[in-house]
Amino acid sequence: MRRRDVLAGLGSVGALATAGTAAVYGVPSISALTGDDGERRHDPVSIRTLDAPGSEPGEISIPNEEQVMFVDLFATDCNPCQEQMPELREAHERIGDEVQFVSVTNESDDVVADEDIVEWWDEYDANWTVGRDTMSDLIVHYGAATPIGIAFDSDGRLQWEESGRKTADQVVTELEAVLEADNGS
Repeated sequence: MRRRDVLAGLGSVGALATAGTAAVYGVPSISALTGDDGERRHDPVSIRTLDAPGSEPGEISIPNEEQVMFVDLFATDCNPCQEQMPELREAHERIGDEVQFVSVTNESDDVVADEDIVEWWDEYDANWTVGRDTMSDLIVHYGAATPIGIAFDSDGRLQWEESGRKTADQVVTELEAVLEADNGS
């Protein structure tokens, strides 16, 4: 086989993979990824919220362009997510009045029922908004592994994002930095 044929074949595979990804997830617009200031952002995602301690049923937009927001992407069967819950609870107790806390799972309804999430939520003594992203819009934007912590300023700009388990001190430090920058702008 000639080198030119191999390169053409590889190029075709790349084009098909890109087209398939665009067909499934859509083509991101430049304005959806960055704002006029070059900051990374995307269109708000509507999340269905659950009736659980600290959470009311309904919908919430992420990001919320009215208040600093901390978003925790989790899964009920994720060990690091479970281990992190006491840290998130402490961070929420320390800074929760200034920041809107939201935890979101992308587990499908047919795998994990709302009642199971509420039971899990209650087991970990959480008391802030919890919701479902069954279309996985947030995971598409922010990564595929849980837990993921994300902080947005009050203009909806991404200010911090980190996967893996986080301590209360780390979450509070990052959110205080976002609040300070937000108040200065």
